[in-house]
Amino acid sequence: MSDISMQDSSYEANMGDYFALLKPRVMSLVVFTALVGLLVAPVPVHPFIGFVGILCIAVGAGASGALNMWWDADIDQLMKRTATRPIPSGRVEPGEALGIGLALSGFAIVLLALATNFLAASLLAFTIFFYAVVYSMYLKRSTPHNIVIGGAAGAFPPMIGWAVATGGVSIESVLMFALIFMWTPPHFWALALFVKSDYGRAGVPMLTETHGRDTTRRHVLIYTIALVPVALGLGLTSIGGPFYMAVAVVMNLWFLKGAIDISRRDDAACEADKHKVEINVFKVSLYYLFAHFLALLFEAALRQYGLGGW
Repeated sequence: MSDISMQDSSYEANMGDYFALLKPRVMSLVVFTALVGLLVAPVPVHPFIGFVGILCIAVGAGASGALNMWWDADIDQLMKRTATRPIPSGRVEPGEALGIGLALSGFAIVLLALATNFLAASLLAFTIFFYAVVYSMYLKRSTPHNIVIGGAAGAFPPMIGWAVATGGVSIESVLMFALIFMWTPPHFWALALFVKSDYGRAGVPMLTETHGRDTTRRHVLIYTIALVPVALGLGLTSIGGPFYMAVAVVMNLWFLKGAIDISRRDDAACEADKHKVEINVFKVSLYYLFAHFLALLFEAALRQYGLGGW
């Protein structure tokens, strides 16, 4: 990480600035998928233990965000969509972000171990390490496959939630992990296709920069095709069912159609319609993940009344 020049060193940070360090939008997705992992597990959890577990996962996600912002402050100031973050804008000192990230990491891991079990705490510790060190410090700046491998960090929350409830790992939690892991590359590559100049300005080796847009478009399609059997396979497990499968079929057809549309485009078409297709596919990818996890939650609710599952 290179030194950065603060825009206004006299600015006094407020609570909103420190909260922004935790990447609340990312945290909301982490909390949602972790909560689903906990609630669909076959073992009931005391509400207080469940609350503490999800709180620790949320704090751990926030800690990862703070550590990522500390490390990436130099490139964040070069990209339009990140230049207003607390550190590059001068609202928070880098050392403060590092201290907050480390303190929250330790708090979340220790409390999760004491309140639930060692496996859940170990998975949380590994997730923070993977995102802050493996992804942020190495993968992001060294390989165009950064999103592919780094996607594991965002895929662990439902597995951690499941471990909070069961104390173990199963095919269901592995497939929830795999669903997010396989979804992440086409989701972010669709984004990269219409924010390409930002990554290039910061020197981040996104696939669009190292291999070009045509290759990126093909990769969006390839990974979306690979995602389909994972999503459908999850529906055949003990936490799936007819409702989930119906949702999965619709959402995968929708996402796959978007990926095919992207693969057939060229730069001229993108410039002509201002990346309308890519933007729409990116939005569909957001609906895609939420729909699958909401469907799992609905199946769990149905099973409470003897109606869900196969």
